[in-house]
Amino acid sequence: MLCARLTNARFLTMDPDHPVAHDLGIWRGRIVGLDEAVTSLPAREVIDLQGATVLPGFIDAHVHLAWAGLKENTPSVAGLTRIDDVLAVVAGAVARERSPGAWVSVAGYDQRALGRHLTAAELDMVSLGHKVFLLHDSGHGCVVNSAVLALLPAGLPHENGFLAEGAMGAARALRPPHTQRELAEAIGRAGRTCLAEGVTACAEAGIGGTLFGHSPVELGAYQLAREEGLLPLRVQLMVAAERLRPAAGHEADGIPRALDLGLRTGFGDGRLSLGALKVYTDGGMMARTAALGDPYEGLGHTGQLQDDPDVLADTIVDGHLAGWQLAVHAIGDRAAQLALDALERAQRLRPRPGARHRVEHAGLIRPDQLPRFARLGLSAVVQPGFLRYFGDDYAAVMGAERAPWLYRGRAFLDHGIPLVGSSDRPVTDGSPLRAVQFMVERASESGQLIGPDEGITVAEALHAYTVAGAFACHWEEYVGSLTPGKFADLVVLGDDPRRVDTSRIGDIEVVAAYVDGSPTEKTAVAAPNWTRK
Repeated sequence: MLCARLTNARFLTMDPDHPVAHDLGIWRGRIVGLDEAVTSLPAREVIDLQGATVLPGFIDAHVHLAWAGLKENTPSVAGLTRIDDVLAVVAGAVARERSPGAWVSVAGYDQRALGRHLTAAELDMVSLGHKVFLLHDSGHGCVVNSAVLALLPAGLPHENGFLAEGAMGAARALRPPHTQRELAEAIGRAGRTCLAEGVTACAEAGIGGTLFGHSPVELGAYQLAREEGLLPLRVQLMVAAERLRPAAGHEADGIPRALDLGLRTGFGDGRLSLGALKVYTDGGMMARTAALGDPYEGLGHTGQLQDDPDVLADTIVDGHLAGWQLAVHAIGDRAAQLALDALERAQRLRPRPGARHRVEHAGLIRPDQLPRFARLGLSAVVQPGFLRYFGDDYAAVMGAERAPWLYRGRAFLDHGIPLVGSSDRPVTDGSPLRAVQFMVERASESGQLIGPDEGITVAEALHAYTVAGAFACHWEEYVGSLTPGKFADLVVLGDDPRRVDTSRIGDIEVVAAYVDGSPTEKTAVAAPNWTRK
């Protein structure tokens, strides 16, 4: 007997062998059949979806769950455009902190909305002796007050209290780590937000590192969340490359550096596992630290690499030799060039054609770099939301020649490069449907077209958030399509993205999400008219 049969729906399976179905059977969390294979089978529950459209659960291949969940409970200055208003929020946060000299965190900082960076002196006016830390929305910088600057090593570079990249990491390292309990609860909050947007699986893009790590025992927080029922979706964890240590294994293994006990990509199960090794090569475009070949328009500099180029390249090679899948953060074209050179060297030293290395963001990729992506078998894990929300700004700082190269779509696909959708949540909106809309129309919120020739079809965009996401995470045997034998992870939509006007895709209602064949909390509330037998 089936546990459940979902019927009277348009199932877009993303499986070319059976692309559309009207019935789907579930048994013990797995899809066991479609249409006639299950229609006549008895089931404990038959759910009439009344013509809804159903897709495989969306896969967000690059998120920051812990950061997103913590941000939800942190005072924010997002959207404020006046310095005085920002300082008023900081003053309010300081007033609520009773412990003398404590750390006060504020989220949502973005100098672009203010026209300039805040300064340490301005924060000093409202900090009352506390240590104030405003995290840049990109995650690649922060503004701190003088109480924090006084604790940092002499000579650490900053701009009147604004610290970028490694300097920001030094400030973060001064702060007490979050407890595993705090992190587990934050992970749960962010996970529920993902599910509300139809995301049933995601890849956490870097635990335990200087830039985005929240504790030296951060993996344990995810285990705690799972054990206590706080982890509502599938999660794969990328580990920050700085966690690699010199390895003293047998010389025949050829592993110069490794995670403790030789842990690497693939450890875990279908609910919680280790994914790629995360290597940061440059910064972010919002913070103007993405490493470019030519200067930012009007700024006279080319961003920055995270470390000496040889050190970064050796880290990439060592990770490859240790058996990891690599997720190389490279936003600017100069960073991408470093990544391509290092990955090519790594594959030459020890060929691993099935490694499925990834370039995270691939924000500015020159035409001459595309063939090398393809030859190396790399996936491009892009964030369409960046251009939807920040596209006007990004196009301006890239200039007319380079703007069409931003967060490409069509060029990757035409070169045979797997195009993978993601959000970088909470840097920007996490909705896959809004991202799909941008991938098709390439229009920012203002209506500006950015690289319109990079537009792709709705089917290709949905593929990026299902099949391609599963491939990038080595999950294709478990999720990504509604295929018998795979987990019953699916999203129920109020309309068919292929049939509505493109401008309406982002507004399609996510009615419900299923993980392991079980509907999430939203189902009972949002779908009261479904018929259950």
